Amino acid sequence: MKKKMSPKPTGKYAVGTFTYTVYNDRPEVLKEHESEMRSVAARVYYPASKENVADLKKERYMSREMAKAIKKAYFADVHYDRIEANGENRSECYIDAPHVPGQRFPLIVFSHGYLSYREGNSFLCIELASRGYVVIAVSHSYEALLTELDDGTLIPFENRIKKWMYDVPVIKIPIQMSQLKKMKSDPKEKAEAIDKWQKTSAPFLNVRVREWEKDTMAAVIYAKENYSDFIDFSLGIGVSGHSMGGAVAYALCQDYDDFKCGLNIDGALFGEHDGKVMKKPYLQINCRDNVELIYRGFVQKEAPAYRVIVEGMKHKGFSDLKHAAPISFLVGKADADMAHEVVSMCYIEFFDTYLKGVKEESVFKKSKDVVVEKF
Repeated sequence: MKKKMSPKPTGKYAVGTFTYTVYNDRPEVLKEHESEMRSVAARVYYPASKENVADLKKERYMSREMAKAIKKAYFADVHYDRIEANGENRSECYIDAPHVPGQRFPLIVFSHGYLSYREGNSFLCIELASRGYVVIAVSHSYEALLTELDDGTLIPFENRIKKWMYDVPVIKIPIQMSQLKKMKSDPKEKAEAIDKWQKTSAPFLNVRVREWEKDTMAAVIYAKENYSDFIDFSLGIGVSGHSMGGAVAYALCQDYDDFKCGLNIDGALFGEHDGKVMKKPYLQINCRDNVELIYRGFVQKEAPAYRVIVEGMKHKGFSDLKHAAPISFLVGKADADMAHEVVSMCYIEFFDTYLKGVKEESVFKKSKDVVVEKF
């Protein structure tokens, strides 16, 4: 299937970008790498004045190494030499663009999913920055498709993780998932059943949520120490993510006061949630396939909670792959531009309400492709 042109940001700001790495943040606890120190790589997208970027260079969309990693993982050849030679390997953001003078913007932190990467949702991050948010996208070493540190170090996905993820034979996972989806019970009972399954069948993933939380906090602490001149931390921080990154966003809202509200894109809620109550506004965006696996966010809460279901989507479609490698069995049959617009507008509506505070309540648009629920 032909690659679709990447979406253009629609906000009033141009978008600047740069990366940073928090080196040797803490000892690595991942099996087989315990002799190492864990470093955290992050990319920042931020609002910039359009008149100040005319002569600046756009950031490269991906490195040659990342293109190879994508091809290996998803059998999607991005034809790196061709897109580089034709000038197509550029994102809609500018390297080290000047900040908007005298202005500070609210922060949203974003985490990718398993076998994705720091820039795997760059179209969304760029859109948010154009709308007046700073976005810090965090890479989670060994669990990202490829992590690229600022000193040139490359950390590939640890393939042995596929064996460590589950304590049951992998062939049984789809069967168990199907049984959980078909359960005839109320949301609370379903949430408890899913939690029980995770503890017995996927304890590794529950533990990894905590480590990803630590990665995110390392990136946030660094940003507080270095970027308060253009990030307004007084508003609190919005946190979000896709897949495993969405589970981490949910956990961070429960575990840290820094985070004011959370948005989860199609992520099952791995992690230790016993006795915890969600006290912050929460939005879940789902494809239809995974609706029946994600209930905890709607049953133990003391704040507004929403769910938006995008019809025709597959799990991987909630990333740049929807445009970059639109293979329907991988990303779904929903129109890529429509899906991008829906997810972007959900982010803007939610964070404008609960982070910026410029709206009293989030109102998400329904359509034949979009189902909206409030809990």
